[in-house]
Amino acid sequence: MLRAGVRHLDAVILTHEHNDHMIGVDDVRPFNFKQKEEIPVYATERVQKDLRLRFEYVFSEKKYPGAPSLGLRTISKDESFEIKGLKFTPIEVIHGNLPVLGFRIEDFTYITDARTIAPEEMAKIEGSKILILNALHYYEHYSHLNVPQALDVIEKLKPEQAFLTHVSHHMGLAAEINKILPTNVKLAYDQQLIEL
Repeated sequence: MLRAGVRHLDAVILTHEHNDHMIGVDDVRPFNFKQKEEIPVYATERVQKDLRLRFEYVFSEKKYPGAPSLGLRTISKDESFEIKGLKFTPIEVIHGNLPVLGFRIEDFTYITDARTIAPEEMAKIEGSKILILNALHYYEHYSHLNVPQALDVIEKLKPEQAFLTHVSHHMGLAAEINKILPTNVKLAYDQQLIEL
């Protein structure tokens, strides 16, 4: 957040409860202090249960002084929601055996930690101009798409531009990988800005 120069936080949206997707919740505190308000956190009931367990000091009746101030908002795969006038459409994907959420915002879709996507959820992505999709590496993996599988999804959906995220260091150097990807597909990178 410091490196990217983020000065204001409207909300946090949690895709699922794995550490690499929620452990930074404690770092919301500086935004609470600066904005002098709680930050809404959008998550499914299952993810909220895990959040309350891991961050008990945030949600206890006797709140720890200086703990983040978070306002939980329940979402599900079946209903869109709005934040600051932007409509978010949840897209359920399967990560191993765990259902996780991706999101479509207008012509932009973000999906991480997917291994399989059901046809009815794929239909929610159709027509996206920009797609961010996970691709761990080139080898078969039980809970993540690999590069060939992600490229197959991209070919079916035909976005104007796709970015691969959640990539492993085993993938190789971005400059080399980008040369062999289709022209509309590139590796995503830290601090990347995408104009919608």
